[in-house]
Amino acid sequence: MAAEITESAEAADVAESEETADTAVIADTAHTAEAESHTDEAPQTAQVTQTAQVTQPTETRRVTGTPPDTDSLATVEAGLDALETTADHEVSTLGRVVRAAYPPLLAVALILAIWQVLYAAKIWPDWKLPGPSQVFTSLKDAYTNGDIWPAVGHSIGHGAVGFAASVAIGTVLGLLVGRFKPVRAGIGPILSGLQSLPSVAWVPPALMFFGPTSSMLYTVVLLGAVPSIAVGVVSGLDQVPPIYLRVGQNLGARGLASVRHVLLPAALPGYLAGLRQGWAFAWRSLLASEIIVQSADLGHSLGFLLKNAQDTNDMAGAFAAIILILAVGIAVNQLLFVPLERRVLKARGLT
Repeated sequence: MAAEITESAEAADVAESEETADTAVIADTAHTAEAESHTDEAPQTAQVTQTAQVTQPTETRRVTGTPPDTDSLATVEAGLDALETTADHEVSTLGRVVRAAYPPLLAVALILAIWQVLYAAKIWPDWKLPGPSQVFTSLKDAYTNGDIWPAVGHSIGHGAVGFAASVAIGTVLGLLVGRFKPVRAGIGPILSGLQSLPSVAWVPPALMFFGPTSSMLYTVVLLGAVPSIAVGVVSGLDQVPPIYLRVGQNLGARGLASVRHVLLPAALPGYLAGLRQGWAFAWRSLLASEIIVQSADLGHSLGFLLKNAQDTNDMAGAFAAIILILAVGIAVNQLLFVPLERRVLKARGLT
């Protein structure tokens, strides 16, 4: 009986231990499932968060009305173009004139002030260094006597004819030198030498050959201006990319058409620089001839006024003639060459 009781107790213990093991297994399984559920929920939560982060800017753009990426890029480009656009149209014409005239007027005022100080200091006698008032009085007397406008007209007329002929000859010569290597090798150094030769050196031989006539003046002007214009054309042609000519040939521009529609437009900045320098040489050559040669056939010119002031020992009259010569040169440069250069640079987007 006691043995049966002992066996029953042992069997009960075994059953209890099996139930405890089953309970532990169930508990472990429950913990494992719970951990797996948490692990599965974490990526889902991350995906939801990422999705929210991705969709948030889109939703924000839709709510706030911000344009898409293409429109944003166009807006930025428009803003950059607006920054590069000048505001010249917003400035009045009077404002532009004042802004352009202010620096030269200030420089003239400074020169006059220094001149007046030197005159007041009496370093030199009046017949050597007259004051500004004396020079302007001489100008007024010349205007009253009717000497200014005929002199200015004769000089400008001679200069315009000579410069026009120089442009025609210098342009053709520059094209030949710039386009053909044998011509450049032969004439190029001569042009450079002629450009450095003082124009006044041509006055004596021209006077001996033509006499005191207008032909003598025009010859000196041509020999002074043509080399500068030709060198300017050559310099402009050297800056033309060769691909321009090839493109022009593919489009049918050959021969003179290539020169007219490709070469000269592409070489225009250098050509304009050569024209400006050519005018400076032409004007100096003309005045040198007018000062040296005096003749009734040449008329009453600015050079005649200056020479006449020298002959009469009139320093105030000499300064007055120099002021007139300087004024004509500045007027031609500012009214003709500066607007042309500004227009060309603006058309090429350089200003």
